[in-house]
Amino acid sequence: QVQLVESGGGLVQAGGSLRLSCAASRIIFSINTMGWYRQAPGKQRELVANITSGGITSYGDSVKGRFTIHRDGAKNAVDLQMNSLKPEDTGVYYCNVLVVFRSTPINYWGQGTQVTVSP
Repeated sequence: QVQLVESGGGLVQAGGSLRLSCAASRIIFSINTMGWYRQAPGKQRELVANITSGGITSYGDSVKGRFTIHRDGAKNAVDLQMNSLKPEDTGVYYCNVLVVFRSTPINYWGQGTQVTVSP
């Protein structure tokens, strides 16, 4: 059973910084993409950032220039550095891992970690 262990998150004032980390274990297939999604109350889950095995990154429009994703392929781990946080960044952040098995994409999700940004 694949495990995604998330750490980081918490409460921070607007303008502050947080760092989220996620480590994947028990994955027997090559990881295609690792990243983070978030879900605010009453809203759909949205992409925050992800990074492919080749190092290509994608960011949600609202976090570009403020968040940076980094991946350690050897450790199957991904970090998200969040700077200049805003109250609208508040939500539950989920680690995501995408593997491709026989041309079939399979998504794995962490349990989520709460990020709260106070005004």
